[in-house]
Amino acid sequence: MTTSRQLEIPFADGRSGSGPATWGQRAIWDIVNRLTPADRPRFNITTAAPLDPGPPLPAVLDALGHLLHLHDSLHTRLRPGPDGTGLRQIVDPAGLLTVHVRDCAADAEADELCATGAELHAQLAGRPFDCTTGWPIRVGLVVAGGQVRYISLVLSHTAVDGTGMGLLVRDLSELVAGTGPDAIRAARSPQQPLEEAEFQTSERGLKRDANARAHTLRKLRTAPPRLFPPTTAGTGTDAEPGAAERFPNAVLSSPALLRAVDTVAAAHRTGSSAVLVAAAAAMTARLAGRSDAVLQVVVNNRFLSGLTDAVSVVAGDALLHLTDADVDAGAGADSGFGAAVRRTHAASIAAYRHAYHDRRLLDAEIERLTAEQVPLADRSCVFNDTRDLLPSSLAAQAAPAAPTGDEGGRTTLSWPVDFDPRPGLTYALDALRTPTALQLAMTADPAVLPRSAMERFLYGIEELVLAEERSLQA
Repeated sequence: MTTSRQLEIPFADGRSGSGPATWGQRAIWDIVNRLTPADRPRFNITTAAPLDPGPPLPAVLDALGHLLHLHDSLHTRLRPGPDGTGLRQIVDPAGLLTVHVRDCAADAEADELCATGAELHAQLAGRPFDCTTGWPIRVGLVVAGGQVRYISLVLSHTAVDGTGMGLLVRDLSELVAGTGPDAIRAARSPQQPLEEAEFQTSERGLKRDANARAHTLRKLRTAPPRLFPPTTAGTGTDAEPGAAERFPNAVLSSPALLRAVDTVAAAHRTGSSAVLVAAAAAMTARLAGRSDAVLQVVVNNRFLSGLTDAVSVVAGDALLHLTDADVDAGAGADSGFGAAVRRTHAASIAAYRHAYHDRRLLDAEIERLTAEQVPLADRSCVFNDTRDLLPSSLAAQAAPAAPTGDEGGRTTLSWPVDFDPRPGLTYALDALRTPTALQLAMTADPAVLPRSAMERFLYGIEELVLAEERSLQA
């Protein structure tokens, strides 16, 4: 039998203060608040995992208390000005963190504990945050015999991005294992959001912002204003009634791609993200019937000074225009896809350098140019590499069991959910990793890319990378 209770972790003597919101906080605030309340929870940043063996409950509660002192973003509220502008962050020095606990029998089986944890996680993740009045964090624990056997962390995206969640999990894991907060603080000195905002409003920060926005605007003026030709929803052979009202989500899970991406990256001396971006650009160009592609790439940006260990949401949207994107598969190291990977790597470095800017100011400039009928680049294709957002230890605990049957397992394609329409989006592609597969999750406008085109896109990425791997091994 499972029972429920709530525990409260008192927090006192924390850092406090207020100031302007960071560029990242403002960008996510604007995005989330344009959504309906029912749609906002899908922007929550979440993770959950079974724990075996589980740490004692007091150790986890103590670690959570220390975590609040390490990272101001966990006890920060956001408040817009009277006219809805001028967003500010308020760091609370004291308060209570509520922990939602499900108690199971001491001899409960692992399957029961995981099912209870998954249900609790879904409840915590399925609600929007009100970050004006409350803290942007929810914690769920499944306890059996005094040990925490499952943990759920749900945070508002205004508090952390995916990388920030991974850093948070790393610090929590070390605290639970017995590392003291002073040792973590001394080793990493994570920058706090108020400190980041102070830099952004400084002369150096304003200059960096202006340079980054100028670079992006130049790209917007030179890249093509439309990638895919306009189509009419419902005209495709696989169209379904009401297809234009919902955006399908497809997930390709490929064990072979997990290995091949790293092999190709090593052969061409690039990062593995460049391999996936090159493949996504190639398939974008191929399906659009053109030679180039424009991708809006979500950038980690933790390579910037002071942000390496920041548990926060860091601004990072890069516009990547890749010419000669459509290539033949398996052309070897000196041409074809191999050359595209190297070109993508070089282009990405320049684009990522200019991804740290004030999104509100950039949007205002884009609105002005649009009103003047200046043609601007198509920004409707989004790529986000989320493979390395969590420490490998937690990822391993949270992952499903390894596949059986074929060596390494077969590639599968599933359609787990449909989403409400997202204006201005052709597709959003996320790369994810489990211990047994690389996953590509794609959400697309069926009026532009029907399900058959989404399948071709995802399988095409896999074939490009696998063919290049085969050519390198020949």
